[in-house]
Amino acid sequence: MTALVAVGAQWGDEGKGKIVDWLAVSAELVVRFQGGNNAGHTLIVDGKKTVLHLVPSGILQQSSVNLIGPGVVVDPAVFVKEIAEVTEQGALRDPARLRVSGRAHVITPWHIALDKAREESRAAAAIGTTGRGIGPTYEDKVARRGIRVADLLDAETLRPALERLAKDKNFELSKVHEWPEIEVGAVYEEFLSLGKQLEPYVDHTGRILDRALRAGKHVLFEGAQGTFLDIDHGTYPYVTSSNVVAGAVCAGAGVGPTKIDQVLGITKAYTTRVGGGPFPTEDDGPGGIALGERGKEFGATTGRKRRCGWLDLVVLREAVIVNGFTSLAVNKLDVLSGFDEIPLAVEWRIDGKLTQDFPMTLDEVARAEPIYETMPGWQEDITGVRDFDALPDNARRYIERIETGLEVPVDLISVGPGRDQTICRKVLFSQ
Repeated sequence: MTALVAVGAQWGDEGKGKIVDWLAVSAELVVRFQGGNNAGHTLIVDGKKTVLHLVPSGILQQSSVNLIGPGVVVDPAVFVKEIAEVTEQGALRDPARLRVSGRAHVITPWHIALDKAREESRAAAAIGTTGRGIGPTYEDKVARRGIRVADLLDAETLRPALERLAKDKNFELSKVHEWPEIEVGAVYEEFLSLGKQLEPYVDHTGRILDRALRAGKHVLFEGAQGTFLDIDHGTYPYVTSSNVVAGAVCAGAGVGPTKIDQVLGITKAYTTRVGGGPFPTEDDGPGGIALGERGKEFGATTGRKRRCGWLDLVVLREAVIVNGFTSLAVNKLDVLSGFDEIPLAVEWRIDGKLTQDFPMTLDEVARAEPIYETMPGWQEDITGVRDFDALPDNARRYIERIETGLEVPVDLISVGPGRDQTICRKVLFSQ
């Protein structure tokens, strides 16, 4: 049996979708366990681009069943639209290949409006949310006043649940933010319709997962966002609203920690982040501009330009600690081709003191000055390379320096956006 958790090691946008799609060829179950449609996973197969937000990235592999666990928050309108899209392109011929937990919480129009209104009111202090209603939905989940997917299937309980929610939300929208109130009746009718469309996909996903693990099947847990967007372990408050680290899979999917065999950390060969917050290795000069242009660094969900900088071992060491990575996948190594030299941050200087440890507070991160080790670059096009030994010497040295700096093996290397543009140094799903 192999249960593998794949999570981002940076600030999201690490290319998790491509890696999960690649791994899913050997996985019988692919499971999303947190986040919502604020995540955007881009898959390129045979030159065709697919962008997923809620549907797990294993959907393009016809042998896999894809689960959305109770830890995910679901916008039913977005989910129905995405189901239609993957069905139309032939990726979802059998509805049984996609299951959503009835316990997953629902994003409502009030949550979306409040997300946007609050961000607008913050002005220059805006966190940089996607405006998809994720944070307000998790708030109501924790406050025990949320609406769950199963409620969409019950007309009698849905209306009073919406009315309770609307009372608080409309007050904040109108009295605090001077936004228009949202009428309950229209949302009720829309959600009844969406519930009927989603009913064939609603299931007790925890039971499906348990049966699969007991049968010794390969299970792949797909994380969204990245370690430093985690609500507890990230650069708070510039974070998402859920726990995104590997340990969150237990609560978000409904599985015990003794069932997890491997944890794969996914990182770019450099670093990006979207939204506000400190970013010590950010490069506003020609290097960062070149990374953004070569890497096509625009968000799959929002289209926002990503901030770009160099790989940071201080950041990745912290990710190793909080996730317990057993191996790494390094994406977009091809983007570094053409640089004469490649800076690699190996430690930080904070208030005159050198450290390799990620600090506790946001202010310390903001004051951090990265100390770089300059690695020699390479000029060769590596997009056609499929074997580690065939990489240019300096590309191999760069990967080996990451391994020695983190004491974690790099088992997968992506040299292009296509599914086949992957170097595999170790088979993660063993028979």
